[in-house]
Amino acid sequence: MAKMKSLEELKAIKEQLKTNMNVRNENEGVTKVIIGMATCGIAAGARETFNAMASKASELGLENIKFVTAGCMGSCYAEPTVEIQIPGQASILYGYVSADKGVEIVEKHLKNGELVENLIIGQPFEKA
Repeated sequence: MAKMKSLEELKAIKEQLKTNMNVRNENEGVTKVIIGMATCGIAAGARETFNAMASKASELGLENIKFVTAGCMGSCYAEPTVEIQIPGQASILYGYVSADKGVEIVEKHLKNGELVENLIIGQPFEKA
């Protein structure tokens, strides 16, 4: 481990750590919509689902929603898959989510808090 050479160096490290903590805090309270974009997801139409969901959320003026892509989500049989992570709630994993069904999820689950029961395939695997 390298030694500190000055008080200024220590202050710079402190400020960097503060910045990193602020980035984490800004993401608190943000709903995450994770769309599986592994090869199987893309082949099943995940790009179209992603675009339709993000467009609908924007159209509805929904804020504090972050759309992200992921690789394999472990449910290849049900692609495209979409995981909804709302802070303080259990994650929900939807399967067979076409673009139209993705819009339905945005309108019902993200906007009104209603689960789209017929598309739920379970809860996602625990992440290590």
